[in-house]
Formats: sequence, C-alpha cells, structure tokens
Amino acid sequence: MNTVKSDSKISLHYSLCLEDGTEIENNYDDEPLVCFIGDGTLAPGMEDALIGLQTGDEANAQIPPEQGYGYPDEENIHALPAADFASDMDIEVGQVIAFDGLDENEEIPGTIIEIKDNEVIVDFSHPLAGRHLTFKAAIAAIENS
Repeated sequence: MNTVKSDSKISLHYSLCLEDGTEIENNYDDEPLVCFIGDGTLAPGMEDALIGLQTGDEANAQIPPEQGYGYPDEENIHALPAADFASDMDIEVGQVIAFDGLDENEEIPGTIIEIKDNEVIVDFSHPLAGRHLTFKAAIAAIENS
C-alpha cells in the first residue's frame, strides 16, 4: 500500500486546536488540503505525525512549540507609531493584523502585544509561536513519485 513518505503529495482533512481546546483551523467540511511533505505547508511535528500513514488513516498528535511554530523571537517585536493605524480601527491586545510585507502581494501577520500612548507594540513572530497544539488529520489521498 501507498504510505506517506518524506516527499509525498498528500490530500488531508485536518483540525488544529490550542492547548485549551480552542479550535483555530478545521477543513473537515471543506476540500482537503493538498501539499507535499517537506514543502513547509505543515509544521515539522505535523509532518512527522503523518509519515507512514496510509489513505484513510488518521493522526492525532500533540505538537510542542519546537515541533510547531517555534517560540516568539524578541527581535520580531517592534514599536510602531499609533498614527500609522487607521483612526477608525479598534486595535486590541491579542489581535492579529495583516501588515504589508516587502513584496507587493505579501502580508505578514503581527500580534498586538501592547498599546501605549503614541505607539503600538507588535510581535511579528508566527501567531502560533510558543503554543502547544493538538493536530488531528485524516489522509484522503497519497501520491508518491
């Protein structure tokens, strides 16, 4: 039988939950995600949970930060002038906002971590950095070269 390997093209349904059980992603009612193992679509711990599975198999894995999205990096924390935010925008601590990246079509998520009088402190680390995650997946299809 066909099994998931380090360069497999896979289709999968999955859900991702935070350590408190809050579901943050779920595509079980949608089309399956199609990706290649090793292309960076899935975090390393998620890929590891899928290796060796066959079509129809399910995975249920606890993903620590070092196998997920890493830890927040202090070098990714920046103070931005409050005036750079639209005056009608209600910003709150914990809110994730898409900022323009260097490329025209690139967006970078930033998490508001503090609001001061004239500045907003934003962490541009991955929004799931430092989080322990529960990853569940069902393999819909596998293609190996």
